Amino acid sequence: MADEKTKAAARDELAESLADLFTNISTMVKGELEGTNNQLLLLEKMNQKVAEEYNGYGDIASGLRVFVEQLSAKNHGFAEYVQQIEKIDQQVTEFEAVISMLDRYTSLLERKVQSACHKMPTT
Repeated sequence: MADEKTKAAARDELAESLADLFTNISTMVKGELEGTNNQLLLLEKMNQKVAEEYNGYGDIASGLRVFVEQLSAKNHGFAEYVQQIEKIDQQVTEFEAVISMLDRYTSLLERKVQSACHKMPTT
C-alpha cells in the first residue's frame, strides 16, 4: 500500500507539474498573441495615417492639374502676342539697319559739306 500511495503521490505530482506546464504555456501563447495583436493594431493605425497623407497628396495633385491646365490655356492666349512681339522685333532690327545707313550717309554728307566749306575762297 505504501507503494501505491507513493505511486499515486508521484502521479499527482506529475499531473500537477503537467497542469502547471500547460498553464505556463497557455500564458506564454496568450502573451505572444496579445503582442502580435498589439503590433497589428499599431500597423493598422500607421496604415490609416499613411492613407490620410496620400489622400492629401491626391488633393494636391488634382489642384496642380487644374493649375497646369489654366497655365496652358493662358500660354495659348499669349501665342498671338508673342508673334506680334517677334514681328515688332524684326521691324525694329530693320529700322536700326536703316538708321545706321542714314547715319553713315549723313556723316558722309557732313564731311563733304565741311570739305566744300574749307575749299571755298574767302572774299
